[in-house]
Amino acid sequence: MKQLKVHVDELFKEISDSEQKTAIMEEVLENLEEKVWDLMEQGKAEEDAINKAIVEFGDILDLKNELGVKRPVKKNMTKLNLGFSLWGSVITIALFVFMNFYYTPDVIWFVYPTFAVLWWPLAMYFIWKRAN
Repeated sequence: MKQLKVHVDELFKEISDSEQKTAIMEEVLENLEEKVWDLMEQGKAEEDAINKAIVEFGDILDLKNELGVKRPVKKNMTKLNLGFSLWGSVITIALFVFMNFYYTPDVIWFVYPTFAVLWWPLAMYFIWKRAN
């Protein structure tokens, strides 16, 4: 039954210590142990009973909400991604222009990779527009 204790501790690790947390942890652990004993009385092996009890118990999202644990807010990074892709594209295109005019000034070829590079900020722009 040590596996159940470890599982309950893992479920409640994000919650700050309090009397309410301790009481709920003990209650959850007791319920899981009762479920394991019931499953073992029905003929299941101890390991199978423990695993089934854990799976059937599921997640404690409602308990976490009740205890005041807030979900982390996902930061919107689309504007930063757009800026990074714009600057990265400008630098890459500048490199192509330099290579073109330094190594083969009589043939203008930098335009072709420029079209390929411009897809990056274009894609980031549409992701940014969708997020806003």
